[in-house]
Amino acid sequence: MAIYYKSVFFLAASAFLGEGIEFLVNMILARELGTHGLGLYMSILPTIFLIVLLSSFELPVSISKFIAEREERYHRNILYHAITITIIFTSILFLLATVIIPFIPIFKTYHPYVKWFVMMLIPVISFTSVARGYFMGKQQMGKIAVSNFLRKVVQLAGLFILFRFLAFDSERALLIAIGTLIGSEIVVFLYLIYMFIIQFQQIKRQPFSNLNRKAVRKNLMAVSIPTTGMRLFSAFTNAVQPFVIKAALVHSGMTEKLATEQFGMLMGVAMSIGFFPAFIAHSLLVVLIPAVSKAHSERDYPTLQKMLQQVMKLTLLYGVAAVTIFYFYAPELTSLFFKSETPAIFLQLLWPFFLFHFFIMPMQAFMIGLDMIKEAFIHIIWSTVISFGLILWLGSQAEWGMNGVIIGMNTGSVLLAMMHYLTICKKIGFSILMKGTKWEKDLPSHLKN
Repeated sequence: MAIYYKSVFFLAASAFLGEGIEFLVNMILARELGTHGLGLYMSILPTIFLIVLLSSFELPVSISKFIAEREERYHRNILYHAITITIIFTSILFLLATVIIPFIPIFKTYHPYVKWFVMMLIPVISFTSVARGYFMGKQQMGKIAVSNFLRKVVQLAGLFILFRFLAFDSERALLIAIGTLIGSEIVVFLYLIYMFIIQFQQIKRQPFSNLNRKAVRKNLMAVSIPTTGMRLFSAFTNAVQPFVIKAALVHSGMTEKLATEQFGMLMGVAMSIGFFPAFIAHSLLVVLIPAVSKAHSERDYPTLQKMLQQVMKLTLLYGVAAVTIFYFYAPELTSLFFKSETPAIFLQLLWPFFLFHFFIMPMQAFMIGLDMIKEAFIHIIWSTVISFGLILWLGSQAEWGMNGVIIGMNTGSVLLAMMHYLTICKKIGFSILMKGTKWEKDLPSHLKN
């Protein structure tokens, strides 16, 4: 547990600094791109994240889980097979992307170089994922923390220098914004691969044992494929969400330009502020996947119950404090981006979405570690269908507009958090009131204390 707390602290501390930098990044983007340009930037981000997801093939999750569950003498063999899988998968994906990406309609709205920038991400993200998964599995969160912080610093420095000393028209300014995002990922790739090579040289000098190639690949794919499917569905819905929201707003009577501007203020301002405390939730997610996987493989249910209890209390503590601040100081916070009351209202109305999202992220780590990816996927499908349905129904009505969109988003977040929590409690024998139950009588004596 000491390693667990230390890892959370490292990741949370670096993520806090990173989120502070992200806040500055979004302020620069808002001022340089304007409301319409920021709307375009936020509209293409889900598509970029979708490609990033495909490139990672969720190897950080599967490798970290497998590494945490196996003895150290098997790690060299696991990494050999993981690298082989990555080379094959990346080659296929890059060839497919070369053919498909130039014809994706959304890229026609942006500078021609954008699609080539995005294609560069495929090999970068794929090989970074192997290193990231290994360091996560070994609980070497310091390297993960440095890489996350480095990404934000490079992006901020690039934006500040380029926009401070050079002038761009709206199209090229948008290209610069996307280019600095891609460039920051390349810097992270160079750092993590360098650290991974050093670590791998040490592993090669230690005694090792081989695992059956088919068994290793089966174990990695057993996590990567369903987790990728789950993340792919989420990324796809996030990529579609801008069009769903803007279509609903246009149907409610707004012009397309106004709908784009409102979406830009929703995602670029309200969401940027509201997700600021999510660095704690994300840190918990990264640390919990290997920790829960290890405890579950040992059938150590008291430890799982204790971790869940601690996570819920910590999330409630910082989550309530955060949304309270957002609600009462919304005008002051949003004025850092735009001198408009609209994003402040969005931020206040979205407090349930943010609060329950803080719970969702660590609970997804529990679902993955407990081998309940299928159940998590079903939960996401249900919550998304209901959320999108409400967005289209209420958001397209003139008397509701963006308020209806926000109601749909809030409902989806609350529903997903509740389904995750009830399922986890049932799996580990944990009552809703946070008391351990049935598993203790089935455990060996050394695990009951």
